[in-house]
Amino acid sequence: MYLKLPMEEVLEELQLSEHSMTSIPQSQPFGPKYGPDCNANKNLDEHKSGQNESKYLYFYGFLSAIFLAEVTFIVFGWFILRREGKLARGISEVGYEMVTNHFRRYTYRELMIATRKFQDEIGRGASGIVYKGILKDMRAVAVKKLLDINQGEEEFKHELSVIGRIYHMNLVRVWGFCSDDPHRMLISEYVENGSLDKILFGAKGSQALLGWKQRFNIALGVAKGLAYLHHECLEWVIHCDVKPENILLDENMEPKIADFGLAKLLNRGGSKLNVSRIQGTRGYLAPEWVSSLPITAKVDVYSFGVVLLELLKGARVSDLETNEDEEVEMVLGRIIRTLAESLKSGGDGQSWIVEFIDTRLNGRFNDLQARAMMKLAVSCLEEDRGRRPTMESVVEVLVSVDEASSTI
Repeated sequence: MYLKLPMEEVLEELQLSEHSMTSIPQSQPFGPKYGPDCNANKNLDEHKSGQNESKYLYFYGFLSAIFLAEVTFIVFGWFILRREGKLARGISEVGYEMVTNHFRRYTYRELMIATRKFQDEIGRGASGIVYKGILKDMRAVAVKKLLDINQGEEEFKHELSVIGRIYHMNLVRVWGFCSDDPHRMLISEYVENGSLDKILFGAKGSQALLGWKQRFNIALGVAKGLAYLHHECLEWVIHCDVKPENILLDENMEPKIADFGLAKLLNRGGSKLNVSRIQGTRGYLAPEWVSSLPITAKVDVYSFGVVLLELLKGARVSDLETNEDEEVEMVLGRIIRTLAESLKSGGDGQSWIVEFIDTRLNGRFNDLQARAMMKLAVSCLEEDRGRRPTMESVVEVLVSVDEASSTI
């Protein structure tokens, strides 16, 4: 390897060589010449030699620093590219390893131990059976064994990558999953007070367990959770099965929407969702489920309208039928027509509202909030989905009514 030196150093070196050649004594070739001139020349040569060595040291040090910087840059760049490559492959090649610390993969053996071989069943539905478990870190969890999962592996991975990033105070937190063939499970936080249906639909004649303030707060919390899924997630999420069984209540009776883990996803920029079969529960299904219309977030708005009615009545809509031959949809239509007419012509009278609302409350409710919930229920249950509000606008109405009520 050859190094190109600065011209000044080359010239200086040549001059030193010429000087050393001319300074050799001609008359005394076999011995040194003693005297003051000899010592001066010797000191001068040593001084210049030291200067040259310093220059070489600086020069080679500079080259070494550049070399080390380039090597460091290359190694750092390689590390970044390799790390990004791993993240890009992440879900498919690293077994769904998530970047977030709150979402991880569990083995079937871990969940067998946590649930004591799936002994403590706390719920079941069309999508699976739920068991209570205790993890090694002593967290209480709900482990859901998924049934009848027709998704391909890639679709399942994609949905997991979405729900692992979802966090909202009114949504049940999903902490992980299990995908050890043939087992597929979701692991979520355990919510102390169970589902809304068990508390709201008490036996006839029993004392209401949920006061009016709690009911209104549940309506507001569920609306906020759905608004987050529909409008604020990185990918729009349609729940497809909003009902009291999927609304859990924590120790403070705050609502948390559950079972959105297998919800259908709607990509940003998309406008519809292709669904091969009807999802949801009868009595909460929007009309478009049984028609050829594409499925949008408005199916959740419709289901939320039914939940509003049940919070007001303290009973399932399906239990309000006047005769055995009357279908749930007919009951719902009749209730909505009655409500719409009463709201339009009822004026400020409160007697009809007292008759409509859960009698176990004994008239203890906020009139302004009750009217707002009734109006929202009517608009959410419009057959024409284009006339239904968005969940964002529902939240705005409930928040403004709540603020207005607090000032009265």
